[in-house]
Amino acid sequence: MTVYFIGAGPGDPELITVKGQRLIHECPLVLYAGSLVPKEVILTANPNAEIVNTADLSLDDIITRIHAAHRQGLDVARVHTGDPALYGAIGEQMRELEKRGIPYQVVPGVTAAFAGAAMLRRELTLPGISQTIILTRHAGKTPMPEGESLPELARHRATMAIYLSVDKLPEIVEELTPHYGADCPAAVLHRVSWPDQDGVVGTLADIAGKVKAKGFTRTALILVGRVIQPEGFPASYLYSAEHAEWYRREMMPDASIPE
Repeated sequence: MTVYFIGAGPGDPELITVKGQRLIHECPLVLYAGSLVPKEVILTANPNAEIVNTADLSLDDIITRIHAAHRQGLDVARVHTGDPALYGAIGEQMRELEKRGIPYQVVPGVTAAFAGAAMLRRELTLPGISQTIILTRHAGKTPMPEGESLPELARHRATMAIYLSVDKLPEIVEELTPHYGADCPAAVLHRVSWPDQDGVVGTLADIAGKVKAKGFTRTALILVGRVIQPEGFPASYLYSAEHAEWYRREMMPDASIPE
């Protein structure tokens, strides 16, 4: 018996891995976070499977159901939104399973930051602009550890994806502006990859007003960085003639390189 923590992706039911979809179909018990996981993902479950929406269940309730399945030798699909490793609240579940000797695996999924980049048709890392991505959130009910406040992270001026924080946008803008500059591009993307996805692009100077006009108050991702509206950047070394020659030489050491 195994518990599979499965990332269902940010909203589009097709943004789930083949492995994740297969396991949902095969497992006789499917526990899913119904407030965020699209129902279309769960519809692929076996008609004979028990399907439980865990939106109203406590951690103890969830572990009790898993433990009961374990005693019966039944595999469990525990389906989370996005990627389970990022704000997925699976750490405490895994800890409880380890206490009980219940085996588990994690199946990764697409997180909102990458779906958001696809929505914008942008690369989050560009030569000469940013080679680092910071995935973070603003302090709320879950406090930020020492050294991880937004102003401290902003000193790097890397591409930043801020989750679960759109209701704090004016405060976020105030904290980021001294480091990125008021003219730094920013985007707020609402319900990324869902059929009703929407978003606005602006700068730190005007993004809060644009979001207020749209009425985004939750389920939105904030992206900040020059990569959002790049004015110019060198081509990647990957496409240079020098790299192509090196690649051929390394991959085919015994072959001559054509002129």
